[in-house]
Amino acid sequence: MRQVGDTLGHGEEYFVVFPDHEATLAVAPRFCAPGSRTLAHASGRPWLTGRWRDDGIVVASAGRTRLAVIGCCPVTEKELTTEAARLRDVAGLDGLAARLPGSFHLVASVDGHCRVQGTASGLRLVHHTRIGDVVVAADRADLLAHAADAELDERMLAVRLLFPVPHPLLHKPMWRGVHGIEPGGALVLSPDGRTARTVRWWRPPRPERSLAEGAPLVREALTAAVDARTASGGVVACDLSGGLDSTSVTFLAARGPAKVVASTWPGLDPADDDLAWAARAAAHLPEVEHVVWDVSASPLVYAGLLGIDDPLDEPTIGMMDRARLLSDLAPLAAKGSRVRLTGIGGDHVAWCSEAHYHALLRRRPLFALGGLRGFRALFTWPLGGMARALADSRPYHRWLADAAAEVGAPKAASVTTALGWGAPPRLFDWATREAKELATAALLDAARTAEPLGATRGEHADLEQILSCTRIIRQWEQMSARAGLPIQSPFLDDRVIEACLSIRPDERVTPWAYKPVLTEAMRGVVPAECLARTSKAQASMDAAAGLRAVRGDLRELWTGSRLAELGLVDRNRLCALASRPETPELRDAILYPTIGCEVWLRTLSKPSLSLEEK
Repeated sequence: MRQVGDTLGHGEEYFVVFPDHEATLAVAPRFCAPGSRTLAHASGRPWLTGRWRDDGIVVASAGRTRLAVIGCCPVTEKELTTEAARLRDVAGLDGLAARLPGSFHLVASVDGHCRVQGTASGLRLVHHTRIGDVVVAADRADLLAHAADAELDERMLAVRLLFPVPHPLLHKPMWRGVHGIEPGGALVLSPDGRTARTVRWWRPPRPERSLAEGAPLVREALTAAVDARTASGGVVACDLSGGLDSTSVTFLAARGPAKVVASTWPGLDPADDDLAWAARAAAHLPEVEHVVWDVSASPLVYAGLLGIDDPLDEPTIGMMDRARLLSDLAPLAAKGSRVRLTGIGGDHVAWCSEAHYHALLRRRPLFALGGLRGFRALFTWPLGGMARALADSRPYHRWLADAAAEVGAPKAASVTTALGWGAPPRLFDWATREAKELATAALLDAARTAEPLGATRGEHADLEQILSCTRIIRQWEQMSARAGLPIQSPFLDDRVIEACLSIRPDERVTPWAYKPVLTEAMRGVVPAECLARTSKAQASMDAAAGLRAVRGDLRELWTGSRLAELGLVDRNRLCALASRPETPELRDAILYPTIGCEVWLRTLSKPSLSLEEK
């Protein structure tokens, strides 16, 4: 077994959880790295080892109970100590986890039993594996794989080439023998050290509230989420794109004790009206410093791919925007910013899937037909495609099994994706036969036991888009923290998600209004003229320019392709595609998963800083 310091040589944050068993004494030292700390069970044995900021953890104890909240949460040590004194067993954490605002891991040791859980959103994950004689949990899969000398799972690499990766395969780690806990679940480690079980602590709320009832709850939850980041004062940076999501976060942040620096990146497209809307919002916030970056200095999509060395525990399509994500962190940090807030997630929680109309058509046919006519006009859906999608009554596991047989088929029509269980996963012509066989086998295995995330297609689609989003943002948070200024996205806090999902879908998604939930929730907080925006910049010109600019980098990427060495892609086809950046299909980001996998494999093979170099 190797030490975690061999993997994390740059000071990245992490934590590992051990059961209260004597065998832990032989395993825990493997997870020590420079700057790491260790907290103990009541027995004195190691409980938590890792690196974290002083303001990133709250720890409390009462008798033989230990509690730790790791991440962003406004709970105090006194409040947490009170909760620790109330706990009689680890099952009592359910209520605490459902009350606390923010985004955090919750770890407990109660009379020898240990429980660790992340967020229902999937932004904070839990993984586990057996090392020696004990089961060990961590927030990062790569640390466990490294310490256990686990082998890379080529089948999971093939799965990550899919566009998109469907539930439940997104929750599978990239190494054999390392297991992931699905969001909303918790891992319980028994005192014997060898036994671990998963319990469910979160389920989505029933969507039963009216918009009038639910909007105040959304405002309350989002306000608490932003307050959790601004309450300690100092300087807080906010993205201000001009869209409803980032504008809402900026106005809420401006109400708090922190000084706010709002920043805007203009788009390359002359039709992009983000800057105009951002300036309109900033005019109502004279106490907020508004910074507009030079558009010519903005890194393009795909920039810097060859230089990425972030140690991540899974591939991510977020690699494509990494250079842009990090480009303004240094000037914002120079202004004293301690955190950067984004509006990411607003599209995923304040809106919802048109697939809800599949169930609405059966419950409220006249209402649903009116809405569907509106969506057909809005998206130019063909009538035949709509009829087929609405008539499809396959359960999720059958849909997934059928998708396995069609991974090499052309992309499904947009109406099929919008009104069904989701976009059927696809591999493209640069994927080899071996990749298709591995991905197909994984899909078929998953389909045997797969259950949807929700009771209807719409509920499933809503949750899947949140989980898909947070897998990207989780990695962006790690990248930005490593670069010196962490980003956080209040819309993706569990309490905000719950408030949004509790509103009836017929009032959340409609062809007649743009983001009605957020517009109603922010009334009185955001000026009416800023809430009137109904457009959204697409940044397609930025992506196209990036493809043209990095043709040489992409050819170099594919010439030395690790994926090709593993037999999963055809490097010649990819090199040829790199020479044709105007290929129409590339506008749909179908290349993103392959690039994400390739870059991730390269980061695994790059040497880490040694412990002495740290």
